[in-house]
Amino acid sequence: GSCIKTKIALTEETREQTSTFQCCASLFPESPRWLLATAQILQLKRSLQEFSTRNGVGLHDDLYPGETLLSEIDSAYGEDCQPAYFSVLELRRSRVIWKNCLILSFTLFIGTGIQYCFTRNLHSYSSNFYFGYFLRVITGALACVFICLSVNHFGRRGMLLLSAIITGLSSLLLLALTQYLRGGLVLVLSVVGLLFSQALAMLSAFFACEVMPTVVRGGCIGLVLAAGCVGMAASSLMELQNNSGYFLHHVVFASFAVLSVLCIMLLPESKRKPLPDSLRDGENQRRPALFLSRPDRDNLPLLCARPA
Repeated sequence: GSCIKTKIALTEETREQTSTFQCCASLFPESPRWLLATAQILQLKRSLQEFSTRNGVGLHDDLYPGETLLSEIDSAYGEDCQPAYFSVLELRRSRVIWKNCLILSFTLFIGTGIQYCFTRNLHSYSSNFYFGYFLRVITGALACVFICLSVNHFGRRGMLLLSAIITGLSSLLLLALTQYLRGGLVLVLSVVGLLFSQALAMLSAFFACEVMPTVVRGGCIGLVLAAGCVGMAASSLMELQNNSGYFLHHVVFASFAVLSVLCIMLLPESKRKPLPDSLRDGENQRRPALFLSRPDRDNLPLLCARPA
């Protein structure tokens, strides 16, 4: 039940207090939340007991009542409970989860692929070969700080939408007005576009970790990150071809950035909401209301899920 999930989430937080690791299994322990979602009860009990032992927490401790938690697990799941494993192939029978995975893969692909459109304009401002790389690292750090300071207050979906809008506008302005703009404005647009394109890529991966259900989270995040690698490969391909076809590359990614703004509107908001564990939880996610008249009410997804 929800009470068991809450206690397991509290137990998972104690992993941060562990100070000694003996091997890879101790360094990267399996998540009890995933073990519970896939009904691997025996492994779940061993994992919880291991966390309690390594963190010096007794089974009769008042804050972490391990004995009570294990008894609740036994009462909720019988001894003949069989594990239920899921793979990314289960997404073919879903609507909302597949839609969220596809949109976040698309935004991460854009965020990594469009960065070359901004870094190419920086080569004319410095003869240093590493200038563009250092600037990309600096803007990446600033984008990370920007995400940490904003997403918890304004929401994941809103900041992802803002990053996509600014990235698309910067790309369109550079594409249409480069020959009319002065050098300083081109530099500003390139830096701003590079900053928010990296924020778009980071936030897409972070958003996927919260939106995807626990039972298929690993496979879905793998698909999202693979799309980001494809975007980075597109930039490397342009450099190998000596910028041949750069204009087409810029036009395609600028168009994709504008299209992503519409796609992000279909995503749910994960701010201050429990992480989905099962496929049913993932299918029942709602997108926020378009207007602020009813901020406490979520709308049904545009792509309705099949009745369970």
